[in-house]
Amino acid sequence: MKRKPDILWVLVVLFSLGVVTTGYTQSLWDRQGEPAPVVAPQR
Repeated sequence: MKRKPDILWVLVVLFSLGVVTTGYTQSLWDRQGEPAPVVAPQR
């Protein structure tokens, strides 16, 4: 008989996947080395 996973474990897995994905995308953005253009306000 299999036990359903607790909602806490599901949240922990989802949170850890989010952290890993965010770290991976941040490292990809840092590797590009091109900062976003800054638009100065018109006067």
